[in-house]
Amino acid sequence: MRVFVTGGTGLIGSAVVTELLNNGHSVLALARSDASAQAALAAGAEPVRGGLSDLDTLRSGAAQADGVIHLAFSNDFSSAEAVASGVAEESAALAAMGEALIGSGKPFVTCSGTPWVPGRLSTEADVVPTDGPVGGRGRAVTAVLDLASRGVRSSAVRLPRTVHNEGQGGFAGVLTGIARQTGVSGYPGDGSQRWPAVHALDAAALFRLALEQAPAGTAWHAVADEGDQVRDIAAVIGRRLGLPVSSVPVETYGPLGLIFANDQPSSSAHTQQTLGWQPKHPSLLADLELLQP
Repeated sequence: MRVFVTGGTGLIGSAVVTELLNNGHSVLALARSDASAQAALAAGAEPVRGGLSDLDTLRSGAAQADGVIHLAFSNDFSSAEAVASGVAEESAALAAMGEALIGSGKPFVTCSGTPWVPGRLSTEADVVPTDGPVGGRGRAVTAVLDLASRGVRSSAVRLPRTVHNEGQGGFAGVLTGIARQTGVSGYPGDGSQRWPAVHALDAAALFRLALEQAPAGTAWHAVADEGDQVRDIAAVIGRRLGLPVSSVPVETYGPLGLIFANDQPSSSAHTQQTLGWQPKHPSLLADLELLQP
């Protein structure tokens, strides 16, 4: 397939582009800067200049491709306003690409987070939240899945709280960044809450499988580690950086504080059984051992 990919030069997107190319697909990669365009070219993709706000570019990219994988997001969590702006931009982008695909039968793979369910592992059958700090993303993803009734083979890959590679990325990466800034490797509350995780290379393989196989209107979990306790994550970060480890106020994490404090383990049993996806790369705690002081 010729696949249009947004976010193709990020930590996850670059892995997805490589996975697609290594499995016989070609890639059109959205690139919002000269540096991103050069990175896409170096990876073997064809750059398409533009960002998520360039709706005509997104429509054109989707229309000329055999399938779409959406990964781009502003990733600005500095304030509630910044998060809302990023969600609104992504929602408009998804609507534009979906519009271009209606009636085509083409695959459209988007991403979201795994839901959290009190007292148990979340599964692919659980719905994503449509309220709270990032509830708008849940509504946008639901709209993409609803395109199944309009001739689009839409699906969603739900990503866990940390998608990592060589100790970098995801919410564990946020913990690491704050630890470097404050001199303390912190965790909210007592740190017993659990976060699921996956290696970026394993997540990339699932995006490819969803593109190739997923039935219309389905959701899949890119979960390798069902739930590491946050205090264990912070302990490895503290040891690798030579910093003390302790509980810190939930306000330390700004608009993400409530999400960080939640216990949110997740399962991918259905995904592994149905799509034949098998995570094989290092776990989060093992990968964090690669952090440099």
